[in-house]
Amino acid sequence: MKKGNPWALIPFVVFLILFIGSGVITGDFYAFPVIVAIAISGAVALAMNRKEPFVRKVDIFCQGAGNLNVMLMVVIFLLAGAFSEAAKGMGAVDSTVNFALSVVPQNMLVVGLFIIACFISLSMGTSMGTIVALAPIGVGISEHTDFSMALVMAAIIGGSMFGDNLSFISDTTITAVRSQGAQMKDKFKVNFWIALPAAIVTGIILGAITMGETAQVEHLSYSWVKIVPYVLVIIFALVGMNVFLVLALGIVLAGAVGLADGSYHLMSLLQKIGEGMAGMYENAFLAILIAGMVEVIKFNGGVDFLLYLATRRIKSKKGAEFSIAGLVGLTDLSTANNTIAILIAGPLAKNIADQYGIEPRKSASILDIFSCTIQGLLPYGAQFLAAASVAEISPVSILQYSFYPILIGICGIIAILIGYPKKKKI
Repeated sequence: MKKGNPWALIPFVVFLILFIGSGVITGDFYAFPVIVAIAISGAVALAMNRKEPFVRKVDIFCQGAGNLNVMLMVVIFLLAGAFSEAAKGMGAVDSTVNFALSVVPQNMLVVGLFIIACFISLSMGTSMGTIVALAPIGVGISEHTDFSMALVMAAIIGGSMFGDNLSFISDTTITAVRSQGAQMKDKFKVNFWIALPAAIVTGIILGAITMGETAQVEHLSYSWVKIVPYVLVIIFALVGMNVFLVLALGIVLAGAVGLADGSYHLMSLLQKIGEGMAGMYENAFLAILIAGMVEVIKFNGGVDFLLYLATRRIKSKKGAEFSIAGLVGLTDLSTANNTIAILIAGPLAKNIADQYGIEPRKSASILDIFSCTIQGLLPYGAQFLAAASVAEISPVSILQYSFYPILIGICGIIAILIGYPKKKKI
């Protein structure tokens, strides 16, 4: 294998210095706009390798940025944002939460919050949206019981990471699948049987910790019809329908329900769809800019060097899988954003997977699982900061109750050790 050129990795170093440095100095890892950090790093990549004409390097950047998988990812991001916002705007989230709270036993409220967070994040495809919806309810439950506020927030974050890791419209899932050339339903099936045991054990632990405590939750109204778009999108995706059709149908269904019950008129529905797409612009442009920058770094020999470092001690397929897990975990630790971590580590993981015969569904699953494991344990990650802000507690206090992210990491390690899933017979 080529040793590559370590100097070609300078743009990555610049990005980490800008992102981590600004976070340390300001105390806020999201103060420096990540898209600006990537743009500056991309400019550094273009400024390197003086032997090549600048126009040639710009062409290489654009070839990477306009890669088929990247463009597909961008369109899926936009459609996922449109569906999520259209469903939320007509009351699907509120109805789902109110329905779930009305059927959860009063002595199982924290377990119930975890399960509700799992379903909503699976439906919405966003851990942040799930936390924003459920954290105020969690605060109310904690204030009326002896449940620790940190425990309740950890349950909500854990559930939100369950869906972030599995949802067909989650940016992390879309990125993992597209970067590895996998099928969404195949990745889901592999991932589900790794995530499910972690979720079940988490539910048991939360139930044991909160046993004997009860709280009265006001029963609010809900509409079955408003939950239907979420359920149908999950079903359509599971039966293997094309993700474009799934999301388009989801938008139509959510819009139809909203128009029928008066939540929307036509123009307000179109505005919501536009807002949902706009909410994905940053992710879309990050995918484009990172892909362009990685292509220039690859041309300059940086990717070969990283692959040499990552694979020089690998002696088996399992070793290669652990290498992919470590690669995305370290990237997420550095960037505090699991989508960006997968965008950066994805091309390297694909090379390792191809070299060692790892199926795309497995490499995509490893990327998603271990990025979500680390993201679910970062006190400076957006999920912790959002929950801690609503609860008015320290994000570090939540860490001791973060059972689900630890358990899914353990289940991911076990899956690698036992060789799950077995290779498909051709």
